[in-house]
Amino acid sequence: MVRIKRLYAQKASSSHAINFRSSFLSGLMSVFLLLALVSLSYASPTKNPQDYFFDTTFGDFSEELANAKEEGKQGILVFFEMDECPFCHWMKMNVLNQTNVQEYYKKNFLIFSVDIEGDVEITNFNGENMTQKDFAFKENRVRATPVIAFFDLDGKRVMRFTGRTSSADEFLLLGKFVADKEYNNTKFSKYKRLHKK
Repeated sequence: MVRIKRLYAQKASSSHAINFRSSFLSGLMSVFLLLALVSLSYASPTKNPQDYFFDTTFGDFSEELANAKEEGKQGILVFFEMDECPFCHWMKMNVLNQTNVQEYYKKNFLIFSVDIEGDVEITNFNGENMTQKDFAFKENRVRATPVIAFFDLDGKRVMRFTGRTSSADEFLLLGKFVADKEYNNTKFSKYKRLHKK
């Protein structure tokens, strides 16, 4: 009889342990779910970069220079890309879709995408007609993508960044570097180090 009571007590205590463990894990999962929802609510909102970052153009960059001046922009950003470029897609999914990035860049620049393999005819900043691929390769020496090129209001390239940025913050710093014309005083790598402190 004593042996049966002990077995019953052991079974009851292991049952309580299982219930406790189950309740604990359930509670822990609830906490993780709550934290995930809170972090999502604080994450930077995103919008499709095709609609909210890039401007539409008929491909006449000499005309776009006049538009940039008229709109009080600091210059023009050209995002050289190609379809098969994983870093271009990364930029679109992690940086160019951020609303704070879109707002800052839209305030300061006209922004256009150029396909480095494209046969679409465009007009360069000097009013000359050429294909997108000639504008990319022959005129701007773009071989790898993405290349983020900034042009001043005279159509002169003032900054070129090859590859993806490490983050949206670095991309914002790059925009500030160009908008504030810091390229006249220092290199971006040095400017970046000074602003990390």
